[in-house]
Amino acid sequence: MIVRPVGNDLLFITQPDHARLAAEIIAAWQLDGFPDHPRRDAILVAAREHDNGWREEDAETLVDAEGTPLDFIAAPVAVKHRIWPRAVSRLAGEHPYEAALVAEHALTVHADYRQRAGWQTFFDTLEGLRGALLTRAGAAAAATLEADYRLVNVADRLSLIFCNGWRERFDHREHRIQLDGSTLVITPDPFGGRRVPLRVLARRLPVRSYGSTADLRAALDEAPIELVEGAAAGG
Repeated sequence: MIVRPVGNDLLFITQPDHARLAAEIIAAWQLDGFPDHPRRDAILVAAREHDNGWREEDAETLVDAEGTPLDFIAAPVAVKHRIWPRAVSRLAGEHPYEAALVAEHALTVHADYRQRAGWQTFFDTLEGLRGALLTRAGAAAAATLEADYRLVNVADRLSLIFCNGWRERFDHREHRIQLDGSTLVITPDPFGGRRVPLRVLARRLPVRSYGSTADLRAALDEAPIELVEGAAAGG
């Protein structure tokens, strides 16, 4: 779950909804030959589905001992260890290459944890899954994975910045990214001059202590759905 502070409230955005927005953003991408990319559909599927392992956690919701809602960054290690094999497995049957891209994402975003105690099994598992999936996907899959994953990665980063309302400047590969009001500005322009609408569903709750995951879940179920709207545009 993305938990975004807004004044005295919190906006809750599910990880799958963030991922759907990531796919919409990268679908408008005009660089890297993406409009005619031979694996365009696979990259879009991976971007849209990369966080499907969070469905169960977002449905359950998470709070700490003080009743503070936990976002995806603060989620317990055990949660992070189980969501990624789940996400990969959901795609693996019909979409082995897309599942390999999701495995690559899991390994990339947690790379700083590789030397930490208790993480070796995580890396061994995801690397094993990635290798098996690439074998199933065909001889050329391993050679294209890294370049294709870069597009999944930038899609994820752009959506996260918008959904979280992060205001600092981000430098991501050759791009500079900054949220200016409700406009996500990317320099150089990856959209060919187009202004890309951004919309994601959210639920709003007051900042307070929630007695349990069930208390938070009940409050979220009663909260009205609202749209967080903006746009992405080239700088």
